[in-house]
Amino acid sequence: MNKRLLVHLLGNILLIEAAAMLPSLLISLIYGDGDARAFVLAMIVLCLMGLPARLLAKPRTTNLRAREGFVTVALAWVLLSAFGALPFVISGVIPHYADAYFEAVSGFTTTGASVMTVIDGMPRGVMFWRSFTHWIGGMGVLVLTLALLPKMTGRTSHLMRAESPGPSFSKIVPKLSDSAKILYIIYGVLTLIEFIALLLCGMNAYDAAIHAMGTAGTGGFSNYGASVGAFDSVAVDIVVTVFMVIFGVNFALFYRVLVGDWKGALKSEELRWYLGIFGASALFITLMITPQYGSVFKALRYSTFQTATIMSTTGYATANFDLWPEAVKMLMVILMFVGSCAGSTAGGMKVVRVALMSKLSLREIRHTFQPRKVQVVRFEGKGVEESMLAQIATFCFVYVLLILLGAFVISLDGAHGFMENLTAAITCMCNVGPGLGAVGPAGNFAAYSPFSKIVLSMLMLCGRLELFPILVLFHPAIWRKG
Repeated sequence: MNKRLLVHLLGNILLIEAAAMLPSLLISLIYGDGDARAFVLAMIVLCLMGLPARLLAKPRTTNLRAREGFVTVALAWVLLSAFGALPFVISGVIPHYADAYFEAVSGFTTTGASVMTVIDGMPRGVMFWRSFTHWIGGMGVLVLTLALLPKMTGRTSHLMRAESPGPSFSKIVPKLSDSAKILYIIYGVLTLIEFIALLLCGMNAYDAAIHAMGTAGTGGFSNYGASVGAFDSVAVDIVVTVFMVIFGVNFALFYRVLVGDWKGALKSEELRWYLGIFGASALFITLMITPQYGSVFKALRYSTFQTATIMSTTGYATANFDLWPEAVKMLMVILMFVGSCAGSTAGGMKVVRVALMSKLSLREIRHTFQPRKVQVVRFEGKGVEESMLAQIATFCFVYVLLILLGAFVISLDGAHGFMENLTAAITCMCNVGPGLGAVGPAGNFAAYSPFSKIVLSMLMLCGRLELFPILVLFHPAIWRKG
């Protein structure tokens, strides 16, 4: 383990987090809500920790191996959340550190689960930081680091591979630093377009920025207790729905469109699966809730929004789907697992894994009555290697196992019942935000004990980092020399 390189990289990341607090500090000074001190102190702490790590721990070699890549990613997200919680605590918005850490993890992992019982009227600088963590975490803080510091190490692909949402990672251009810059440019431009669209819908600049960042990062923190439903606007609902679907698409497809390969982007099998599941689910929910709303248009408006918010794992709400029919709630839970496309800002198991596991299951069924026939699982027009299928099967098993273990552990609290505990674990692992019952769209996670909040925080980190970067921290071999 190259510990000097590890400390050096973490120092860089803490300094970037200090710089990332500047917009929130500016918002605090503009509105004068008294929370500017919290950001000044937090930035001082970050600089005191980051500068010595960057300057004194200069690595003798910049050869970044897989183990350093995975450990750097895991520790970076843990530390970002640990220090990102400081503004909440210092300002008094969330006085208990365990609660503030949960909120920060939920922000950076773009989960959107909250322990805050009062949202309206909170200091605007702190609330801006709360949503800005979504925007930073959505594309990935290590991707941002590579974009800003492209020469910091020799083999940075391990960083992006460990942080990349999906079963595989590929560069969109030969140079990794250029790939990182292109991804953030696309990300920033799409965020800006949504911001302008929300302004045109009648939002003020502050609200538009909050909700554009929440949508872009597929996080879902709002500065209103009623979330997007507080605006009661068809236009706002449509804009947010469209962009939630857009940010659930693999960003590599946007690059294809930019270089003129429209046909290649539209032929994406993963995209067809994603849009097909979204369309079929929204139609089913519309049919199921139309009697409840008395209007097909109203039912369609709420069903498409809630389907998009769950599949994209954004977590915004315009209606309390906990009051919808049981079949719809079951479908919502299934969609939490499915998530969106790999290479997007969304969470969940990813559509590509669901598609491949479906094809693998069908192959095994056919194999029972055609045992001698060689059957290759194909995706995107190519045969999928058996090693990749085995890796995906392992991922899915560990994913579900961690959800069940997490639900069991938090159930020891006795704070909530079976449905709340299970869906709390699911929604945290899948980085969605709301579950069902007391942790649903109209509820929060405040009733859980500090220990349960740490457990749920670990589930959020595991889900955002595709399990293994967090899990390898607990493997003794990763820390051995050589």
